[in-house]
Amino acid sequence: MTIIVADTTCGLPRDLLAQRGIPLIPQIVMFGEESFHDDREMDTATFLQKLKAAKDLPKTAAPEPPLYYPIFKQAQEQGEAVIVVAPTGKASGTVRSAQTAAAEFPKVDIRVVDTLTISCNLASLVLVADDMAKAGESADSIVAKLNVMIPRGRLYFLVDTLEYLAKGGRIGGAKRLLAELLEIKPILQVKDGQVESFEQQRTRKRALARLVEVVAEQCPGGESAHLCALQVEAQQEAESLVMELKSRVKVPQIPIYELPPAIVVHAGPRAMGVGFFI
Repeated sequence: MTIIVADTTCGLPRDLLAQRGIPLIPQIVMFGEESFHDDREMDTATFLQKLKAAKDLPKTAAPEPPLYYPIFKQAQEQGEAVIVVAPTGKASGTVRSAQTAAAEFPKVDIRVVDTLTISCNLASLVLVADDMAKAGESADSIVAKLNVMIPRGRLYFLVDTLEYLAKGGRIGGAKRLLAELLEIKPILQVKDGQVESFEQQRTRKRALARLVEVVAEQCPGGESAHLCALQVEAQQEAESLVMELKSRVKVPQIPIYELPPAIVVHAGPRAMGVGFFI
């Protein structure tokens, strides 16, 4: 059976990954001289506590190539293929790290897939790949399926404050101040593997209502849409959002995934969003 490898940027619950037997690779979060692997050394709740108390924005780094070695060695011993379902290479070094690790195992069939996305849409791709692997599909078929889905992905999210984007150099301080004075809540999107502005709304309530409108307009519904929600420190709001989405779009279920530390660094607390495939 092909081994599907995920990393923490997908936001899938660790108990679900363990139940499915999907190996999880951590991202690295650095507060000054301290560094943490965010799979076992720092969860999102702990990270948020440190983030709010930190004077300077923490940094993130891609997983070290040796973290992949035990998985690739197992595949070599068992004669199995490996597919690393990685977050966008335009915003993360994870693709490059996995490729570097794969070069150490030239006899193993290792595919590193740059999904050009993050968070809940990445989670959907991981689960699709794992379902296919468990059904006995070949690595070629799984990669082909992912490559069909990737350009069809749509991911929209809103941040509660521009503070963290400003600290990270994504926007200027003056723009942040103006937006906060006007109560502007920007809606962002992941497009072609990069975070870009989608539109702006006055107040969080309007921004959330607009997210529902966007999904209703663009999401085709049905099981293949893989509609999902993302949140951090906004579970109750996310549940309300999901209820509203269910009344507008016909999908079997809408899971809610928590944003991992490597994404919260830039999005900040109370970020929320939706992802789906058209």
